[in-house]
Amino acid sequence: LFGQGEPTSPWECRDDKGPPSIPAFPELLTWEEIRTRNGGGRGREQWLVIDRKVYDVTQFSRRHPGGSRVIGHYAGQDATDAFVAFHQDKALVKKYMKSLLIGELAPDQPSFESNKKVSKSLLEDFRELRCTIEKMGLLRPNHFFFFLIFLHLLVLDAASWLVVWYFGVSLVPFLAGMIDLLVSQIQMGWFQHDLGHCSVFRKPKWNRLLQIVMINMLKGLPASWWNHLHNQHHAKPNCFRKDPDLNMHPLLFSLGKTLSVEVWNGRFNDRKLECDMYLILFQPRLFYSILFYSILFYSILFYSVLFCSGFFVVVGFLCFCVYLPRYLESTWFIWVTQMNHIPMDIDYDKNEDWVSTQLHATCNVNQSVFNDWFTGHLNFQIEHHLFPTMPRHNYWKVAPLVKSLCDKHGIEYKSKTLLTAFVDILNSLKDSGEHWLEAYLHG
Repeated sequence: LFGQGEPTSPWECRDDKGPPSIPAFPELLTWEEIRTRNGGGRGREQWLVIDRKVYDVTQFSRRHPGGSRVIGHYAGQDATDAFVAFHQDKALVKKYMKSLLIGELAPDQPSFESNKKVSKSLLEDFRELRCTIEKMGLLRPNHFFFFLIFLHLLVLDAASWLVVWYFGVSLVPFLAGMIDLLVSQIQMGWFQHDLGHCSVFRKPKWNRLLQIVMINMLKGLPASWWNHLHNQHHAKPNCFRKDPDLNMHPLLFSLGKTLSVEVWNGRFNDRKLECDMYLILFQPRLFYSILFYSILFYSILFYSVLFCSGFFVVVGFLCFCVYLPRYLESTWFIWVTQMNHIPMDIDYDKNEDWVSTQLHATCNVNQSVFNDWFTGHLNFQIEHHLFPTMPRHNYWKVAPLVKSLCDKHGIEYKSKTLLTAFVDILNSLKDSGEHWLEAYLHG
């Protein structure tokens, strides 16, 4: 199954005619020239390399269907394997690539930048593995499987409202309807995730259309927002400033030992005395000031409730009915999506090869019928990150092949129980807090 030697072109196992044609007299470029076009220099030019061809995506990034930032995260780098992983219809993509092509790497230049951490044998074997799973048809969706997924979440959603409508709003019907709504909403989340990765239909436009129905209309969230953030997460998982899942909370704290200490030292260490003075002198005064206005506010609210009690009771009950399932759904969603990443390595972009980037940032949860359903098959996080467009019903088939690849190259294929995965989240947060405290006391 696996071979040795120089990494093969990812186009070699495709049925199309290969990479876009290059000009008759292409400009020969060096990595030194390309590395400076990373979006941060003068002119903010963004160049990237795909299969030794150099593309200028400075203007195109704004129109990039997958989002402007995800393509910019590979500016100045080789993006060959990321490009292959994200795109299914290469023939369509090549139409756009022809106008972006500005040259190719000079013959004396390596296929990867000099500072890129690449295992050539690992990359060679991975590309052969991808060719193998394509020939096995593991990237093709089973439409009947996704029809059943779609049907079961619609049945649950309808049942949640029918139960309350038929039996009334007493405690038992309300709880039954809430559970149905909770499960249907979380399953809609997993299904729209499949659609966002274009793994349900072969045509991207059909995936996008149904995703809009699922997430925009049935969940109340914009599909463009989800795709913009989630594609970045897949491109550079657990990379600080490139993975949006880590950029939600950089002001107050960060995750992982390296970043926890660095963020504290960089932002607060030179103001440690001011932080101490705030905690000792100003916080009590602010507390009492806020407390005073809080009491005033609640006293006004109390008298308002006396005159509007009927209105508030009705509105409060409706808000409770709507937001309690949403709160439980959010809790379910966050625990599942974070159990595969927070306990893993978190750092700045180390510019590793595609396989190493994904394996160092992800782990699996053991397979079972319940785990597959409960997590939307995201318990196969390693396989999902290596092959983001693969339909989830095929993860279990490719998992042994990925594990063999890891064993051959001495890479840990980490898989754990669901309970252990949840506990590891708490342990990781505890460790990050201790690193912050240590940096504060001794930094």
